[in-house]
Amino acid sequence: MRRHRIMGLLGALALAAGTLAAAGPASASTAPIAAIAAAPSDARPGGDPPAEFGTDWHDPLTAAPPVARPDTRSCQVTLAEAQFRDFTPYRGSYAPPTGCGRGDWAEVVLRLDGKVKGRQYDRLGNLTVGGVEILRTSTPEPSPDGITWSVEKDVTPYRDTLSRPQPVEMLVGNVVDDTYTGVIDVKVTLTFYAAEGRTRPADAPDRVLPLTTPSVTTPRNTERLLAEVYATGSGGGCEEFWYLTTPDAAPYSCKATDGPYREVRVLVDGRLAGLAAPFPTVWTGGWSNPFLWYVTPAPRAFDVQPLRYDLTPYAALLNDGRPHRIEVSVSGVPAGQGGWSTAANLLLWQDAGREVVTGALTRHEESDPANSVHWTPGTEHRLDTDGGHTLTVAGHLDTSHGLVTTTVTRAVRNTSVHRWTEGENLDGLTARWTDEETVSHGGSATTTRRTYTMDGETTLGTGDRLRTVLSLGDRADTTTLRGGRQVGWSRLENTYAGDASYTANVPREQRHAVGTTTVRYRLSGSAAGCYDRTVTTAQGVLTQDRRRC
Repeated sequence: MRRHRIMGLLGALALAAGTLAAAGPASASTAPIAAIAAAPSDARPGGDPPAEFGTDWHDPLTAAPPVARPDTRSCQVTLAEAQFRDFTPYRGSYAPPTGCGRGDWAEVVLRLDGKVKGRQYDRLGNLTVGGVEILRTSTPEPSPDGITWSVEKDVTPYRDTLSRPQPVEMLVGNVVDDTYTGVIDVKVTLTFYAAEGRTRPADAPDRVLPLTTPSVTTPRNTERLLAEVYATGSGGGCEEFWYLTTPDAAPYSCKATDGPYREVRVLVDGRLAGLAAPFPTVWTGGWSNPFLWYVTPAPRAFDVQPLRYDLTPYAALLNDGRPHRIEVSVSGVPAGQGGWSTAANLLLWQDAGREVVTGALTRHEESDPANSVHWTPGTEHRLDTDGGHTLTVAGHLDTSHGLVTTTVTRAVRNTSVHRWTEGENLDGLTARWTDEETVSHGGSATTTRRTYTMDGETTLGTGDRLRTVLSLGDRADTTTLRGGRQVGWSRLENTYAGDASYTANVPREQRHAVGTTTVRYRLSGSAAGCYDRTVTTAQGVLTQDRRRC
């Protein structure tokens, strides 16, 4: 069955992953919200589904909410407009608008509109402004008749970069030939919303620095420091499916010496400063079955959200005016092997009342990294993995508004059970990742508990009938305490369930594909209110679009 996963549909991601490598080094509060909705937000089911997939289907969409916008004056700028046929990047220039303020905007919203028709694999893409990566994305696979889709993202945290003219570079690496005919046509715009009346300018970083080289010199009055890393397994080969890799001894086609445990780390001057669990992204050709994703992509597939790290305890060290090394690494990748793209940015807030902010790093405690991998051979092979790591760092800063102490504790863990048969005609994974972080700053403490889940199985049966059954989860719970009392909370639950089958190794018109998917996006909280939407499809037709809030 690996011939379908690696050499077939998923193997083509080697071409897509080259997108980020070909683009060169690119290289937000701080958590932009993104939504993808090719159809209008009030889209309704399109009728009874056909018996099997045809030559066209509903445009891709998710159940995520649209980006909220203030009701103020707005200005729009086209950031990029291009057709991608190969690995030639789009290069252009950007200038901020003049009619909605001069960098003190209330909000900036990015929108990507795309269209493609014919036959094409999923492709990875990224967009940088002034060297700062502001969007990483992938594309849906088209129908012969053609599809359109869109991606929206709140990019207000990059306000510093967007406040002055910048070079723009975008790449969606693609291959067009007699077989793969889909030309990817995209247009990206920015809409700026003025701060006026009761709508104030957003609390955005004062500086955004792309980590295009490890050597960085930060402003000497930095009082808050975050890093963000757009981390994706890419570059072709097995690191695109890192969660399925097995040690060398196990008879499986995707190898990694220490198994599937991965961890994305940030180091300051060679010392571990932050860690995070990578998100197990499934692209739109994933799990050998594009019929799962034609209408409803997996969580984050079109909006690859950066991992974020609070590095404020290190601000005093970095404020000495000298260059320091800030680097990103992915543990678990076999020595000497690539396969990950980790473009990173630094987000900095400065103390307007001090030219130099001093302080100290006062605590650094790290557990020994754990990674237990046990292979059980048999008619059905089994690989059990249990890994994890914890880090606590603390520091204080003598700011113009007093002595401020920041403590960051983060713990990551991954457990999984991978099952497969000889020839991989059965291939299944049940996996869970947790990433818990508590940041205590001044008199408040915010705890975020992230949980990612993957439970699926692909089988290749009689007559080369391939079936994939898969469920995915992206969950996060956040609480903020001040003086021991809860002052804020939020809860996100984004889930996906799909079941699709088709006849492999035959022309598209002979596949007789069927598939059902259900996605549900729930968001609630003290500031978020309530949002709850479920989208269901069958054979590419939208059969349910239900909202409960």
